[in-house]
Amino acid sequence: MAETRSATLNRPATPLVVYSLGLTIFALTTSEFMVAGMMPALSVGLGSSVAKIGYLIALYAVAMAVGGPLVTALLLHARAPDKPALLVLLILYVAGGVLAAVAPGYGVMAVARVVTGATSAACFGVALTVAAGLAGPEARGRAASIVLGGLMLAPVLGLPVTTWIGQTFGWRASFWSVAGLSALCTAIVLWVVPSTHRREAQAGLAPELAALKSRGLWAAYATSGLIIGATFAAFSYAGPLLVSAVGFPESALPILLAVYGVANVVGNLIVGRFADRYTMPILAGGLVLLSAALAAFGAFASHGSVALTAFLVIGLVGVPMNPAMVARVMRAAHPGALVNTMHTSVITTGLAFGTWAGGAAIDAGFRLTAPLWIGFVLALLGLASLLAGRAAGARRMIAEASPRRSTGTPDLIR
Repeated sequence: MAETRSATLNRPATPLVVYSLGLTIFALTTSEFMVAGMMPALSVGLGSSVAKIGYLIALYAVAMAVGGPLVTALLLHARAPDKPALLVLLILYVAGGVLAAVAPGYGVMAVARVVTGATSAACFGVALTVAAGLAGPEARGRAASIVLGGLMLAPVLGLPVTTWIGQTFGWRASFWSVAGLSALCTAIVLWVVPSTHRREAQAGLAPELAALKSRGLWAAYATSGLIIGATFAAFSYAGPLLVSAVGFPESALPILLAVYGVANVVGNLIVGRFADRYTMPILAGGLVLLSAALAAFGAFASHGSVALTAFLVIGLVGVPMNPAMVARVMRAAHPGALVNTMHTSVITTGLAFGTWAGGAAIDAGFRLTAPLWIGFVLALLGLASLLAGRAAGARRMIAEASPRRSTGTPDLIR
């Protein structure tokens, strides 16, 4: 009875921890997006061309994709428990944010973006691991949806706010605001996140590297990368598509993007609620809807109502499949920090590829709707990877069961 009462008393603390991790991801993701909202000001302030400022976004993405797993591997090699590891990463992230705020020139800003990008990806991995451990196997998808809710809110709330701060008080104030929010998140993590059990902390790097040998895990990674690649092949060019191809006035663009962001948040909440029980059906159904929406947008871009509906469906089912993607990865392998950080890296790679492929198609002389068709192909490949992964899993189960049949050993009674 005492144990039951103790468990009941401790249960309310879990949502606070998970929501605090969501706030942390919000701060980190806002920093990733904020450069896009103040490129002209940064160009003047750092004495660089707008194109060169754009490279700061690419540097952040490359640092996430490559540096994140390396940083996580170093922490695992040092056998750092999850909470201290997260605190170290956040302190480094705050230091990178401060460096960006005081950067006297482009070179220092580039270093700051590399530091914040690498530590951001590692923070994603550790935060998801902490959330999964607190929630337990039955609620990992829901916990992931709360943590990743910060990712959804960053472009809807974080980007406009930092853009306004930059326009009102200067671009340095925007970086200071994100550094301050990150410092607050560091204090919250220190206060509310429980310490990791010592035996779990001593597992080290070897088990995580062994987990990365799983074919099922890489099949899950591939599907995730293709989903995000398909989504961002379209979303990265949403502005030109909605204005030039569909015909909406430029003044309507902020409202349309805000509605898209709301669709992201709503989709994330819905998927998060059911991701643990219906992981594969959500991914399959989501990819079918995503493919259909991309094709409809591409084929009927000149029809405003059809194009807008398709655009919102992409917002509802694209990025919001994240909780189901995370739930699948956590079933394919033990949800350790390196497994989750690699997942973030693959997603970032998919995002970069989708954006690059869409731009390359436009530069090659194809119509403005070309990125939508590239996204459509990537979504179909994602669906194919999902079906192939399920087929491989079924074959593996049959292969594992066949020795029992050959020796006459009866199957386990359910």
